[in-house]
Amino acid sequence: MRSEEKIRKLATSLKEKYAHDPGALEVLELSDGRYVMQLKPEYSKSVKRLATRQLLTPGPLKTLSYIALRQPVAQSHVVKVRGNLAYGHVKQLRDMGLISEEKLGRSKLLRTTPSFSDYFNLSQDPRLMKKQIQKIFDQIKEGQLGGKPPGSHDEVPPKPGQEQDNLRQPSEPEPVASQ
Repeated sequence: MRSEEKIRKLATSLKEKYAHDPGALEVLELSDGRYVMQLKPEYSKSVKRLATRQLLTPGPLKTLSYIALRQPVAQSHVVKVRGNLAYGHVKQLRDMGLISEEKLGRSKLLRTTPSFSDYFNLSQDPRLMKKQIQKIFDQIKEGQLGGKPPGSHDEVPPKPGQEQDNLRQPSEPEPVASQ
């Protein structure tokens, strides 16, 4: 048996084991064939109360959303729109693995990474991702999310990998890295 097949078999058996386990974790298969371990949705509220600090403050979060909507975008353009503090935001976002950069003359070209897509439960296809993000913004404007940013609402997100035409709500990340 090839090692990839063996790994898939092991991942599938882990998925089944956690599905029947009364614990707080579950293993899900994403649409691209990868597997993730995450907190079961019914435990989200309890765990959120324990979280003492946000992943991102509003400034870097706004810079990240701008990059995600406009990607690929020149860093110089992001700074022109978001101000000089955006340099620090870009560094923080890059250090967290949420964006990548490549040289473009004297500036850098910024775009989101697969980690960004996974963390916020968005498509990795940039065009579809932009539509999903725009839909979140539209929902916030219409008050459907109660003015709360994605990830701060108490709705149960759909399982990753489920095919759907509408927006997939972000799920909470499970591994919390100390920073």
